Parts: sequence; structure tokens; C-alpha cells
Amino acid sequence: MFWSLGPLVVGCIVLAGLVGMCSFQPGGTTKGTIPSYDASGALRADAAALGFPIRLPRVPAGWQPNSGGRGGIENGRTDTSTGQRLNAAISTVGYITPTGMFLSLTQSNADEDKLVGSIHPSQQALFPTGTVDVAGTSWVVYQGGQAGEPVWTTRLASPVGPTQIAITGAGTTDQFRTLASATQSQPPLPSR
Repeated sequence: MFWSLGPLVVGCIVLAGLVGMCSFQPGGTTKGTIPSYDASGALRADAAALGFPIRLPRVPAGWQPNSGGRGGIENGRTDTSTGQRLNAAISTVGYITPTGMFLSLTQSNADEDKLVGSIHPSQQALFPTGTVDVAGTSWVVYQGGQAGEPVWTTRLASPVGPTQIAITGAGTTDQFRTLASATQSQPPLPSR
């Protein structure tokens, strides 16, 4: 039996190597370059287009934005005057910390439960496990997903309306605090 499978396994390895589906690096992996992303430009465009207050975090030196985008949550918010369910918009920017960890910042006009549920939709339900105070602002911490990544969320008020903020990723508690503080301390960007 082994002798009949041996050539088949060797053939699969050779074929995978030829088509570039795998590689072998005896010295280990190397750290690649982090893609750059214009967070300032993207968040300014989102502030002008999405219709709710967006903040540009003032992150410390060494934090690098590397990704971002817009999205939506179907029936993600409740109109406070009519009680009607409406679609919500989201603006997300990802950051690489100086230690190489990834954190994602999402800003939305969604209700808290809908935003948190949209962060890791394929995981089991996240549930609130407590709160964290960051410079006088209370952040609700959600956990319970399979990936084990917490979600911190708060609602920031402003003269032009509220924004639900969520942070998630593989960073440390101190890195979550840093991004939370860098976001909540900034005023909303101009909407036009």
C-alpha cells in the first residue's frame, strides 16, 4: 500500500512546487513591507460622504495605517424619531502597531449590537464582559468569538450627532487603549 501511495505523494509535492503553491525557506520567513494606506484622505472622504461624524485618530509614531474601506449593515440602526430600521454605514481603517500587531478601527452610525455583530460575523455571538475607562470615556468590551479577539466599543457624541466606534484585533490591552484614546480625543472631521 505504501509503495503505491509514495509516487503519488511525491508527484503532488513536485507539482505544487512547480506551480508555485508552496515554498521552502530554510532560514525561516522574512518580514515583508507593510502596505501603506492614506487613512487621512480616506477618513476625510468618508466624513464627506457617509453622513455621520468621522474622527481621524492621532496615533503615536510607529503606528502605520495599512488598510481600510467602507461598508454597510442592513437594518443596522434605528431611526430615533420613527423607530424604523434603516441601513447603517461603516468606515474602517486598519493599523499595524510598532510591535507588528493589527488593530482595526470601525466608525459607524449603527446601533451598538448591530456594529459589534458585524465585526466578526462568522464567529459565535460576542457578549459584553465588562467596561474599560479610557480617559473618562467608558468602552464596553465584548468577547466570546472563536478567534478570541475582543471588540471594544463606545458611542461618541458630538454637536452633529453620535458615532458608534469599535476596535478589534490582535493587539494588547495597552494598544487598544492607545487607539481608543487617539480616536476619542479628536473632534469630528468636517463633513463637507
